[in-house]
Amino acid sequence: MKRPESYAFHNGEKAELPFAPEEYEARLQGLRAILREAGADAAVLTSMHNVAYYSGFLYCSFGRPYALVVTARKAVTISAGIDAGQPWRRCHGDNLTYTDWTRDNFWRAVRKVAGEGKRIGFEGDHLTLVQSAKLDAFLAPSVRIDIAPATMRQRMRKSPAELKLIRAGARVADVGGYAIREAVKVGAREIDVAMAGRDAMELEIAKRFPKAEYRDTWVWFQSGINTDGAHNPVTARKLKAGDILSLNAFPMISGYYTALERTMFVRRVDKASLAIWEANVAAHEYGMSLLKPGATCAEVTQKINAHLAERDLLQYRTFGYGHSFGVLSHYYGREAGLELREDIDTVLEPGMVISMEPMLTIPEGSPGAGGYREHDILIITEKGNENITGYPYGPAFNVVG
Repeated sequence: MKRPESYAFHNGEKAELPFAPEEYEARLQGLRAILREAGADAAVLTSMHNVAYYSGFLYCSFGRPYALVVTARKAVTISAGIDAGQPWRRCHGDNLTYTDWTRDNFWRAVRKVAGEGKRIGFEGDHLTLVQSAKLDAFLAPSVRIDIAPATMRQRMRKSPAELKLIRAGARVADVGGYAIREAVKVGAREIDVAMAGRDAMELEIAKRFPKAEYRDTWVWFQSGINTDGAHNPVTARKLKAGDILSLNAFPMISGYYTALERTMFVRRVDKASLAIWEANVAAHEYGMSLLKPGATCAEVTQKINAHLAERDLLQYRTFGYGHSFGVLSHYYGREAGLELREDIDTVLEPGMVISMEPMLTIPEGSPGAGGYREHDILIITEKGNENITGYPYGPAFNVVG
């Protein structure tokens, strides 16, 4: 039996994707404009976020490489045989399946679409040294051009269709927040509360998007000392009266990330903790007021820094004050050009989506010890911003259990 290097496996009919075909065509037109400006003949995109953004297909790597190859006339996802026809059904454009029979059939499939000796646009922030060497060996590009920064800038500006999906994600996050609030009880474990929030969001996503694929929705629910870091995993720690809590609900809809993050306390909050909490809420509200078109990320950051410094709290800040939203998760994607940090000079524009999420971490053993964080999602508008997060923040609503 002769076993092929690659083949077309168009099994079944095309599925309904997160966006209409016109949306993906508009994105591809934007990418082709990037290629023309860069002087590239083809793009070989290998990251989960860019493959999903331009094709709708969110791959599951499991140690195998995947790609989207875009030329002036073609857009073809390159997928592994283990996935059979699912990549074809779930992508806009064509799909080519590579086989495991011979090592590096992935690159032979990429070459079949991109050609040899061409000017190749690639993602410098994703391609590993090993895969970079294989790109050179199989494609023999005349020029290599890093187009990752340009694709990031394209993703930062959301279309109306993206904004609609992100708004829906924010509403799903609110559903998770209320489920978490109801699950908080003395003696409950972090994992029990987290599962309640996650299950509520999964069910809500399935109700709102009955034709989608469901994956990656999660909750980080932390208590006590576990609240000190924003990304600390869930544990089996049992909740106690007076515990500080950190609610972090993350619904994922077709690769699109939204989030709800809130400080909470079990039953009561002591005076020192209340003072820190209220100060962080004030910084949160001040920060949201600064998110307007024309402001730069660095300017917003410096103003919040000054606000906290005046209250002798800046030393407890541990990271930036907010970030972009779109195709991203805790293990793929990042629009680093739209983060509220001192070293980011991006000017806010209508259609951008950004969070405001100041966090203060007070060390263990100090009055008010723990991590305090509020998080709202804001769409930059022509005149200011639209806050699409509905779940309330602050002590009046979030002393629970």
